[in-house]
Amino acid sequence: MPRTDVPPAWDERTILTAFLDYVRATVHAKCEHLAEVDARRAPLSTSPLMTLAGLVNHLRWVEYYWFQVMLLGEDDHGPWTEEDPDREMRIAVEVPIIQLLHEYQAQCARYRDLVACLDLDTPSKRTVSGRPVTLRWILFHLVEETARHNGHLDILRELADGVTGT
Repeated sequence: MPRTDVPPAWDERTILTAFLDYVRATVHAKCEHLAEVDARRAPLSTSPLMTLAGLVNHLRWVEYYWFQVMLLGEDDHGPWTEEDPDREMRIAVEVPIIQLLHEYQAQCARYRDLVACLDLDTPSKRTVSGRPVTLRWILFHLVEETARHNGHLDILRELADGVTGT
């Protein structure tokens, strides 16, 4: 997946999707050549679910939730439960990191196609605080959330094997 934050055009949609694709590709860059044992390591005693694998899986399911559940109004079939709201991070340690990255990339491709055929003002079928959000808001939110978690991935990767700067 190419990684550039310079969009091929300067319209709002292209800028938003270019930045989202950039932070998505950064997730992959942070996990490049990562050993399985390091993908599952939780180096922070106060955050036992904070693993590289857990964050990749979380980002995959975050995109699912915002596009399929919130925007399209589909039933929520995510792995989380009321008893275990962070389950997507917990179950990630059972799946090879390469598979998690592949699943995340496939989700991203699906949503890239979805976004391409919708207006940025398309309202979500479900509401946030009693109001629908727009596709534009969802794209901004995903850029913010993915970028924030890339910072976590960066720190975890350095703690795992010393790799920095990807």
